[in-house]
Amino acid sequence: MPSRLSTVFTQTAIAATLTLASPVSADPNAGAYLAARQAGIIGDYSAAAGYFRDALLSDANNLSLMEQTITAFVGTGEIQSAARIARPFLEAGGESQIANIALMAHAARAQDWDTIFELIEAGHEIGPLLDGLNQAWAYMGKGELDHALMRFDEVIDAPGLRSFGQQHKALALAMSGDLEGASAIYALPPNEGVIPTRASVVAHLQILCQLGEFERAANISSRVFGNNPEPEIAALRAAINAGEVPDLERVVSTPSAGISYAFRGLSDILAGEANERYLLLYAQAARYIAPQDANAHIATAHLLNALDQYDDAAQTFAQVATEDPAYYSAEIGRAEALRRAGRSVQAIEVLTQLTRSHPELPLSHASLGDIYRRDEQFAEARASYTAALDGYPETASIRWWLLYSRGISNERLDNWEDAEADFRAALLVNPNDPSVLNYLGYSMVDRGFVENYDEALAMIEKAIAARPDSGAIVDSLAWVYYKLGRYQEAVAPMERAAELEPNDPIISDHLGDVYWMVGRDVEARFQWRRALSFEPEDAEAERIRRKLTIGLDAVYAEDGQTPAPAVEVATGD
Repeated sequence: MPSRLSTVFTQTAIAATLTLASPVSADPNAGAYLAARQAGIIGDYSAAAGYFRDALLSDANNLSLMEQTITAFVGTGEIQSAARIARPFLEAGGESQIANIALMAHAARAQDWDTIFELIEAGHEIGPLLDGLNQAWAYMGKGELDHALMRFDEVIDAPGLRSFGQQHKALALAMSGDLEGASAIYALPPNEGVIPTRASVVAHLQILCQLGEFERAANISSRVFGNNPEPEIAALRAAINAGEVPDLERVVSTPSAGISYAFRGLSDILAGEANERYLLLYAQAARYIAPQDANAHIATAHLLNALDQYDDAAQTFAQVATEDPAYYSAEIGRAEALRRAGRSVQAIEVLTQLTRSHPELPLSHASLGDIYRRDEQFAEARASYTAALDGYPETASIRWWLLYSRGISNERLDNWEDAEADFRAALLVNPNDPSVLNYLGYSMVDRGFVENYDEALAMIEKAIAARPDSGAIVDSLAWVYYKLGRYQEAVAPMERAAELEPNDPIISDHLGDVYWMVGRDVEARFQWRRALSFEPEDAEAERIRRKLTIGLDAVYAEDGQTPAPAVEVATGD
């Protein structure tokens, strides 16, 4: 069954696909063109834009090449450059929804409402939702409220578009001063009015405050955002509790911002249904129209992250102003983008500064701990997680994750007593989490705590029931059997673990050990060689080489260890 907005998206998706695949005849700069196409296919619009610019200089009148260059420019947020090419492209008979996006966005930022009407009347459309909303907001820009409301109503009546039309109509009514009319729309049931989202709830709360309905606003805020809201929501809640109108930028305060919100909204609602490189085009248009909108920058940066364009993502997160309430969220996103770009030092610097500028917000400590832990700086990670735990109330849902993560840090620092305490505390908060159950169960077995084997087995079996396709957890189950001397029983789950995680050196090493203990020496040596090919840590690699040289029994003897005696598997008559 097609999605509710598939008709909105299909034409754009096809156009964008053609943009990335159309041939260019007699291109004198084939190298630049081919490089640009490859960059576009993987969503690296920054690289594609440079290559397409070079190719277009060599073949300026090629419509296909013009279209592809427009797409690359929109993908990088260079809407003005895209619009410069889009105008002659359309005049020469070309047609592309991406060109229409560029021209619509350029007109919206310039508050050139007549151009928006002219584009749509000439058939240069984007899709039913955006065309309808853009026209409605253009009427708002011209001061024609009645025409705007009629156009919003047409969007509301279109199949599948009711909620989006209602949201924008409510924002337009609030902008025009009709706060009661806007509030009435938000008060409708979701199937008739607005489906609750973060943005729609924030807009509703701001309107309620302006109407003096602070108690109602407080109830909605508590129900939707819980006890530990992000900084922007915390500021809004503080104003509500104080009985004051919040000193926050409205979700939409100008007609141009309304069009930006429409572009960003389409990108949001198509998330999960469309490739991120297409969604990025809408998000970049939104960002260009409303460069002061922190949420547009953040949405764009998240899409760049999803496309592995981490440096571009970090630069986009950095566009959020320091005084904006969303700055905190943007800096956490920037740090994560820097980490994924392999720049952990810069990521740590960003988060360290954030802990100083926002000491009252513990999420920065938690995020810093995550980066330290991934960077194997476990002592620093432990300190950061402790600071985060100190900052969150006992009822905060994130506490189980922080306890689990600090437990991992303690375990890697060989501080088992504190690690176990953290793991067990995490299970008190979230008793069924398979990651915690597996980590604690496996650690007790791997450390040879024989008295805990039964408890560990129960934990791992519970984890497997929740996540049966996790190679790491299936490996843990097999390893418990191994430690108990139930070698024959360990074979099947260990083989299953190796199927689920075929390139994991630890699992291949374990499978080799299991094979050895059941007398399958040749297969054991094969798995140990396989484990070495996956580049295990140095100490593990050396132990595997010893096993290949002298056998597992001799390695145990060298280590002064004695494997568990084999337990016979009971068989039926």
